[in-house]
Amino acid sequence: MDTSSETAPTVTVERDGHVLLIGLNRPAKRNSFTRGMIGELSAAYGLLESDDDIWCGVLFAHGDHFTSGLDMRDVGDDLASGGFEVPEGGRDPWRRDGTWSTPLVAAAQGWVLTAGIELLLAADIRVAAEDCRFSQLEVRRGIYPFGGATFRFPREAGWGNAMRWILTGEEFGAAEAHRMGLVQEVLPDGPAAIDRAGQLARVISERAAPLGVRAALASAHQAREQGDAAAVARFEPDLARLMTSADAAEGVKSFVERRDAVFTGH
Repeated sequence: MDTSSETAPTVTVERDGHVLLIGLNRPAKRNSFTRGMIGELSAAYGLLESDDDIWCGVLFAHGDHFTSGLDMRDVGDDLASGGFEVPEGGRDPWRRDGTWSTPLVAAAQGWVLTAGIELLLAADIRVAAEDCRFSQLEVRRGIYPFGGATFRFPREAGWGNAMRWILTGEEFGAAEAHRMGLVQEVLPDGPAAIDRAGQLARVISERAAPLGVRAALASAHQAREQGDAAAVARFEPDLARLMTSADAAEGVKSFVERRDAVFTGH
């Protein structure tokens, strides 16, 4: 795809089997987000959540940088008026709008600023290239993080670690992001991080039962948002439902036959 074309989408969407590849595609502007780009990412996430044939997503960026954050010249008026509109059929790109059931793996390289950190925090698994430069610098622009960092960053990294970077707006690297748990793996510079994200997504979509994955992700989210007791209350009905599925029967059969299971999502 010619990412330099003015007519190119600012978010690319491509299917790879049961994996949906979502690419930030404004590299000439370090993938800074315009209103249109936010809308395109929202639509891509709507597809990720609504299509039962998609079993995992990968969020990555074209070019040298994940994102330099919001293009304030384009989105400033929206911020002043209260936020961004989600297109019909779309979902909040920062995943603040309720339950999500499709796993998302994110890969970052280069600049990962402001909203970019929040996109990573909204993903389920995150990997980063060694050259990543992170900064949650909103407080240096007169505002504060509103895409989820104020609650997700402390939850993932610990209160002191998160406040260290949210309140100062200073820059940190991939090693610090890994130490805090912001990312799960650090890869060499170049395409390694994106390749690794795709590999993890393929493991999820090719070796794990999609109904089981969705149920496990929903249970984890429920426990985090509503407490352990709420998740425990769902164990028996969820298990009873899953055990009647064709995938559960295939899981048992493949175990007995000592082969890899072939799941269908039914």
